[in-house]
Amino acid sequence: MSVPTHKARHVAIIMDGNGRWAKKRHLPRAMGHKKGVDAVRRLVKAAREMGLEALTLYAFSTENWSRPEDEISALMGLMKAFILADLDEFAKAGVRLKIIGDYNKFSADVVELIEGALARTAANTGTTLVVALNYGSQDEIARAATKAAAKGAITPEAIAAELDTADLPPLDLLIRTSGEVRLSNFLLWQAAYAEMYFTEVLWPDFTPAHLEEALAEFAARERRYGGR
Repeated sequence: MSVPTHKARHVAIIMDGNGRWAKKRHLPRAMGHKKGVDAVRRLVKAAREMGLEALTLYAFSTENWSRPEDEISALMGLMKAFILADLDEFAKAGVRLKIIGDYNKFSADVVELIEGALARTAANTGTTLVVALNYGSQDEIARAATKAAAKGAITPEAIAAELDTADLPPLDLLIRTSGEVRLSNFLLWQAAYAEMYFTEVLWPDFTPAHLEEALAEFAARERRYGGR
């Protein structure tokens, strides 16, 4: 795989389009989510090979609880299957798992699996796979501001230090699949100076080659951080 000369350290992806992928094929939405998990597997491996320090994936938002109960149940089942099937490979490859958001809202068996996976990969020093679960950026910012206020003055630096992502490199590139052009309450603070990349590709069809294309475009952009 080619590596961009102007290299991103931290990439985040809004994985959108599972339902539309299934609908186009006259399949149940659950099948779209299953294929979406397959895409996650491909991308995590590619992120390691490309040398990304962090890959953040928007898996389940605070708004997703409004979806039909059977769809939420299917998503939870896929999450458990993903952890059980892939944890060994991640651990051996040096991937560190990190969760942002309040995963304690999930069922006890899911929480137990997540905490076991976090503990098992905590000492790994390779790519950090960050999974946003029951995550909403506005809630994150409110929590961070509350913690900052309890310690003293509320400044941008004080809030940033209390964010769920405080231990990660700054966000370089945010990708959204499926043609939607919005952030959907994802990493609003972190995306302040991140580059944006929107693609029509539905998430189950998103491949390492598509990630390379996004990184190549990122490499060609001039990042000014508000300057000239």
